[in-house]
Amino acid sequence: MDAMQTILQPIEAEFAIFKKMQDDLAVNPNPLLREIILHVNKQRGKQMRPMMVLLFGKMFGDIVDSTYSAALALELLHTASLVHDDVVDDSMQRRGQASVNAIYNNKLAVLVGDYLLSTALVFTGRCGDNRITNIVGALGQTLSDGEIFQMFHSHEKLVSEEVYLEIIRKKTASLFSSCAEIGALSVGASAEDVARARQIGEYIGICFQIRDDIFDYFSNDVGKPTGNDMREGKLTLPIIYAVRTQGDEHIRTMIDRLKEGQLSDVEINELITFAKACGGIEYAEQTMQKYRQKALALLPENIDENVKNAVIAYMDAVINRKK
Repeated sequence: MDAMQTILQPIEAEFAIFKKMQDDLAVNPNPLLREIILHVNKQRGKQMRPMMVLLFGKMFGDIVDSTYSAALALELLHTASLVHDDVVDDSMQRRGQASVNAIYNNKLAVLVGDYLLSTALVFTGRCGDNRITNIVGALGQTLSDGEIFQMFHSHEKLVSEEVYLEIIRKKTASLFSSCAEIGALSVGASAEDVARARQIGEYIGICFQIRDDIFDYFSNDVGKPTGNDMREGKLTLPIIYAVRTQGDEHIRTMIDRLKEGQLSDVEINELITFAKACGGIEYAEQTMQKYRQKALALLPENIDENVKNAVIAYMDAVINRKK
């Protein structure tokens, strides 16, 4: 049994119901909106976030209507944030396909993102639980706060590891923690278990973003290191560690010039090579394992074995994924 089969085993029927609800959203009388939503649906990834909602619901009880509505609301909020991000970043691709703004234009992309966000609020309301509504509302704030927080620190010569972790807590881990928290909350888990679920979700989300950041240090489809984060002036964990532990005046000067947008592709590749040579990738891998162990330590002892195995497989899939 592969990892995805292990993850889906305890929630296979529930995930099928979720996907049907998601597909039904494309049924819309507005032909242009229907066309764009169908395009967005083609860009779906593995849908790890709704899986997390369902898994943590199953961990503490039986899946109910509010669990499905919450899973859909969170996935819609995530999708809306990606559509908006592509506009902000002027990105022409999303998961190997043309982004909404690339095919249509920025105005339509913003409006579609707003529509998806509004639809997320509709499904949040269907949960019938003000606590879930508050979590989803706070999540929207935190995701935006994370982007602004990263912009605020973008001109610093070298952000600290603490600032880096705070950025990814806000930008990425907050969504995972909300998925786990709401999944548990929707089935009537105790306050202690809801808090436990939220913390596990945050640790998994941190691992997710660190793995994402590691990808940027390796070859893409054309055989060259991407270095996209550095081109945008973003410093991630491998280079932060390498500069902190072994950075000399030459490297630090390059970092200063990077922040000013003055580095060539050759110089960016030099920084990537430096980060690798100084153990930056290994340090990032070790950091993920540290958070994995923290998450494992929080798993309740008396949960269904299939659910436990699924959550462990989920964590390992996040850490070991290839794209």
